[in-house]
Amino acid sequence: MTVRFLHYSDIENAYDDPERLGRLAGTIAARRDDDTLVFGTGDNTSPGILPLVTKGEQALDFFDAVRPDADTFGNHDFDYGPDRALELIARAPQPWICANVERGGEPFGRDAGVRPWRVFEVAGTRVGVFGLVTPRTASINPATEDVEFTDPYAAAEEAVAALRAEGVDYVVALSHLGTGDETLAAEVDVDVVLGGHNHAERVERLNGTLLTRPGVNGEVLLEVTLPDREVTRHVVADGPLDESVRDAMAGRMADAGVDEVVATVADPVERTEVDCFHGESRVGNFVADAYLWYTDADVALQNSGGIRSGPPLSGEVTVGDLISLIPFDEPLVVAKLTGAELAAVFEEGEGARLGFGEPDWWHAHVAGAEIVVDRSSGDLVEATVAGEPLDPERTYRLAVADYLVHSDDEFPTLGERHRVETVEVQYRVLEAYAREVGIDPRVEGRVRHV
Repeated sequence: MTVRFLHYSDIENAYDDPERLGRLAGTIAARRDDDTLVFGTGDNTSPGILPLVTKGEQALDFFDAVRPDADTFGNHDFDYGPDRALELIARAPQPWICANVERGGEPFGRDAGVRPWRVFEVAGTRVGVFGLVTPRTASINPATEDVEFTDPYAAAEEAVAALRAEGVDYVVALSHLGTGDETLAAEVDVDVVLGGHNHAERVERLNGTLLTRPGVNGEVLLEVTLPDREVTRHVVADGPLDESVRDAMAGRMADAGVDEVVATVADPVERTEVDCFHGESRVGNFVADAYLWYTDADVALQNSGGIRSGPPLSGEVTVGDLISLIPFDEPLVVAKLTGAELAAVFEEGEGARLGFGEPDWWHAHVAGAEIVVDRSSGDLVEATVAGEPLDPERTYRLAVADYLVHSDDEFPTLGERHRVETVEVQYRVLEAYAREVGIDPRVEGRVRHV
């Protein structure tokens, strides 16, 4: 019998685009029938303007309309703390599945109905489904508090063994592992990996396992058909509109009170995935310039993953536009480190080193410095600060997001020991800069690859 899966993931900023989210819901409804299971693979409650304002509440409007068959956690689903995550889980209509999250030595969310795996029966077929989230979540999300993320591959082996013992016809992983999806697909006995976390779309077959990722911001819905393992790509912008979802998001946006204009932009500042992750860009320079302007730091650095893709900054730019650019209730900090440490931080901008990175990504936007990097090796060739060669012995002040001194996943040279000052929430810094200076960044050769 033919079984179909509809796969969405990393909705994130789509909540701030009522039309797109309405069309995602409408596309799911149009493609769904009695032989279909609808699955989400994490980061489907946050981040974005509405997620920040409502602490993830807006996701319930989407979930209630779509009524997914299951979802798993992403790292951003803990943005407002584990207790808030549990509250949303308990109120959402779909079951939540994750096999590698614990709290206090017990499976996280068990009392709220979270299970490591479930069996679904559809079209005369038994489908065993388990969920996984990246074990780096505690490192990349300070709000996880006392939640622990265990070895996903050990959890996967246990889940697969249990499901195979139940005689399922197919085993499906709902995975928020990023590039770890490939290891899962290659080394664990699963039939399909529905992946997330990494924002690059992917359809691949590894050792007989089908791997899919639909990308970010609700732009694409993937349809998987078994047993032939065909994948159909549905562009959400071309799909039908669920007006109830659109209207719910539009109403929440109107209530958010973030429509005050702070600057007018004549030359649109693009914020695509290419602009964020492929070297120096105008949007990256805007953010780094704002950090440098607001502090007395020598250098400012913004990680590419902290800048969310979306429509360009163009015309009348509002407070909401700047929140959507960096939609985290997280402060800017100043760190103090040696020139040798700063050089190491610059080298760590090579995006291929990240668990959610791609081989050609660059992950650091800077202000106050110019750097030259060897593309083949990732080594720093040359660096200057304020026009002077980087001095390994000198102490420098670096303006960065609080997240970067917490995380050991991105820029691991940076740590809490380097923090000397906590400043203002990042999007408030952008707002102050936009009001005072404006938004007209330029690409100036701050980051060059040779």
